Amino acid sequence: MPRKTYPRDRFDDLPVSSGRVGAHRAENPRMRGWLVFAWAVVATVVLVALGIFASLIVSGRVTLFPTPVPTFASTPDVQPTLDTSYTVVVLNATGQSGLASSVKDQLVTAGFKADAVFASQAGTSDFAQTTVYYPTAADEAAALGLADLVGGARTELNDAYLRTTDPTAAHQLTLVIGLDHLASPSPTP
Repeated sequence: MPRKTYPRDRFDDLPVSSGRVGAHRAENPRMRGWLVFAWAVVATVVLVALGIFASLIVSGRVTLFPTPVPTFASTPDVQPTLDTSYTVVVLNATGQSGLASSVKDQLVTAGFKADAVFASQAGTSDFAQTTVYYPTAADEAAALGLADLVGGARTELNDAYLRTTDPTAAHQLTLVIGLDHLASPSPTP
């Protein structure tokens, strides 16, 4: 095959000792080996920690958003005490007449002063459960004692039945006799 000759152009005048010919990328600067190693260690530690944390979540040992557990404060147990120094208002909230007077007699027999126990009819005759109302938390033990005396009445903190508007003079319990008192036999003191 015959050799062709081409006309001379500017590329024919390049120096022969330039070393590199064509499109080449520049040399990478020398990387510091310790920096690469440090980044590799950091990445390994982070990935291992994330893997352990994810496995704990999947296995149920760690909960991301736990529901709060309600805490209950224990209330001290109040022991029933029959305190005969209280004034007692007995209200008959049943249809049976004379029930308030018989309960008053029962309280006087148990040690309450006759002039400190007041018997009366309530404004209703269909009160369901016999209840002892006491005006302050300090009166709870005496209310429980009175409830036990009349045969297991329930107690409630409520000052609606106070005969006086002065809360410091409120040394009073109110016993509202309900229909359940008719069904149960009266306890003997």
